[in-house]
Amino acid sequence: MNDAKFDLLLSEIRRLADATERLAGPAPGINDLSAADCFVWVPARQYLQPVPRPNRIALTLIRGVDHVRDILHENTIRFAEGFPANNVLLWGARGMGKSSLVKSVHADVRAQVSPDLKLVEVHREDISSLPTLMEILKAAEERIILFCDDLSFDHDDTAYKSLKAALDGGIEGRPDNVLFYATSNRRHLLPRHMMENEQSTAINPSEAVEEKVSLSDRFGLWLGFHKCSQDDYLSMIDGYASHYGLDLPSDVLHREALEWATTRGGRSGRVAWQYIQDLAGRQRKTIGRE
Repeated sequence: MNDAKFDLLLSEIRRLADATERLAGPAPGINDLSAADCFVWVPARQYLQPVPRPNRIALTLIRGVDHVRDILHENTIRFAEGFPANNVLLWGARGMGKSSLVKSVHADVRAQVSPDLKLVEVHREDISSLPTLMEILKAAEERIILFCDDLSFDHDDTAYKSLKAALDGGIEGRPDNVLFYATSNRRHLLPRHMMENEQSTAINPSEAVEEKVSLSDRFGLWLGFHKCSQDDYLSMIDGYASHYGLDLPSDVLHREALEWATTRGGRSGRVAWQYIQDLAGRQRKTIGRE
């Protein structure tokens, strides 16, 4: 074989190899749970992507939800210490700190009880990959909280079946070192009109709804978040202002904060944080989540 034909053959082999790699997709990542405290699940690469600086605030700054905060904190401590604990669904009013509470409780329990406690975020659209993720995590020595923010399902969405199996079902069940926390605006994770449609069109209405409502039943704890009162809202404002050293007379601070809430159409922890960001910007001070 002359050199020209040999070079042509090599070129063709390389082309075929490149095409095969593209069809195979990206290679699985090497997972190292010691790389960080928090991770994001990337199913395409079966990779736990480390998050060096999680977006969270100090637990003491979360006001107006003391009861549910204490329940979630105690449940997380039990899990971190190796004792039985429940999957948790945090549901209710938007902007009241559901996802912030999960991240802050994780940081607090990790600092006080177990530095090996990990938090892995699973995006809503990746719920169907939970069986693969569970297979990876069950061999880990660390205890791991899986976290899905703003979880809900629409009509004809079958991903909830993967979640049901991951929470409780299957022969193996959920690994002992894994717990699932989710936040949602809906207690049953499904829109009310969808459940009503199932009841009106099914041969056996109760059975049609039962399968989908049973998803929420897989969470041992339901923690409800409700719209905050004016006193709770102003307590949040005072806490943020004191923590970040924002100088403004109390009466002026409260008046501005209430005006801000009026323009936003309601009071919530998110609205309080947005006002504090505006105030810090006006005072040329930097603030950050911790």
